[in-house]
Amino acid sequence: MNEPKESNRSTNKTKGHQPPTNSKKRHSGTKPSVGRPAALRVQDREHAEELHIGDTIIVTIKRLGINGEGVGYYRRKAVFIVGALPGEVIKAKVTRAESNFIGAEIVQIEKRSPHRIDAPCPVFGICGGCQIQHLSYEGQLQGKEEIVREAFSRFAGIQDLKKMKPILGMEHPWDYRNKAQLQLGMQKEQIIAGLYGTDSHKLVDITGCPIQHPKVNEAVDKTRKVLQSLNIPVHKDQDRGNLGWIRTIVVRWGFQSEQLQLTLVTASDKLPKRDLLVRELRLAIPELVSISMNVNPKNTSLVFGNKTLLIWGEEGIRESLGDLEFTLSPRAFFQLNPLQTVKLYESVRVAAALTGQETVVDAYCGTGTIGLWLAPYAREVRGIESITEAVLDAKDNAALNGRSNVSFYEGYAEDLLPRWVKNGFSPDVIIADPPRTGLHPSFMEAVLRTKPKRFVYVSCNPSTLAKDCKVLMEGGYSIEMVQPIDMFPQTSQVEAVVLLVRN
Repeated sequence: MNEPKESNRSTNKTKGHQPPTNSKKRHSGTKPSVGRPAALRVQDREHAEELHIGDTIIVTIKRLGINGEGVGYYRRKAVFIVGALPGEVIKAKVTRAESNFIGAEIVQIEKRSPHRIDAPCPVFGICGGCQIQHLSYEGQLQGKEEIVREAFSRFAGIQDLKKMKPILGMEHPWDYRNKAQLQLGMQKEQIIAGLYGTDSHKLVDITGCPIQHPKVNEAVDKTRKVLQSLNIPVHKDQDRGNLGWIRTIVVRWGFQSEQLQLTLVTASDKLPKRDLLVRELRLAIPELVSISMNVNPKNTSLVFGNKTLLIWGEEGIRESLGDLEFTLSPRAFFQLNPLQTVKLYESVRVAAALTGQETVVDAYCGTGTIGLWLAPYAREVRGIESITEAVLDAKDNAALNGRSNVSFYEGYAEDLLPRWVKNGFSPDVIIADPPRTGLHPSFMEAVLRTKPKRFVYVSCNPSTLAKDCKVLMEGGYSIEMVQPIDMFPQTSQVEAVVLLVRN
């Protein structure tokens, strides 16, 4: 659910069956040409194990996979086809033939889904940020509901998830991302800002990305043009000693405050033409209230380094969720889709069913946003987080909003929970919002020993969610509600809030 669980664009892979990821074609519904002679078709072979790379097969697509690929079956073996949609009949060329699954690519769409549309983005299927732009939004919501159902069927043994509510989607499933962090590079002597392509080290220009807020796109483009006009390096240059080049730009827009924050990630603390750069950026982008420089000299996939310097303006920008106010420093976590975040937090509140008398533990609390949201409805809320900076931000947020019945603790829930229970603190409700890897086994053991009446699980990975729910059900809990939420339209990611009640 939260930002650290993502890479650049919410494309993290989950464990389990993995589809092939070698397709960079757009999937707008046009029929690719047949790539191999008909003599290599294998429809009459008896076993899927006899397939070879390059063979052609016919597959009926049953559902979307966890990464947005179409999933069908050939001789009872799962087939993953990037770009295929549920309900379609696909003539496909085998690209992988493993013992437990088949990877294939589209040769021809023999039966087309009524939900297939032309993707509006010119780099869809290339940049890797979105996986299902070629699917109508109605089809996306249906596909994501099925992803959740399939996960509980496969990993929790629940064949009919009767407790699941209809997914909460968006009226306008575009322009929703309030933040972009884009790599900089050169293309034909022009600076470009973008993402690295699928399974590639090639930078793809994503100017005008349709899922980012227009103000974010505008600021990225204007920053790129200012850097170009001042001839500030954005890549390693041996003649300059590899110093002073800008690696990444990070732009954040406040939906409520209408303030803009710009962070330049540099290879060293030497920023060429710094004063002139600040002046030109301020002239080009009137909404700017904060310009910072983050220093990351290491050759790493991590965007940020440990050192951040304010070079102009305010320390952070203001933003709000409901009646909560936040001040966001350059590296502070904040939800990427504020409109859907309100629906998510309200779903948590409904599941928690607080009356004002309950004690609540907010595990994996991050910067404390869920705990702060619930505080007016509870007697006491305790948040637990292992990252020092997040705990400090949570405490600042509590003070800023006057939430005096909330406290935050640095540590691990599996350690603190038993200690609190031993000292007489027994929570009525536990909220957990873990990373994509799910709940730590020792944390689930601690929950089962603590025995809260209600356990509310917020998840961004249906597979690990279902696996963990199975453990909790075996420990004496039953599922009373599953609420899917579409936090990231046009991508395959789906969030869910699950209420488990102690039997």
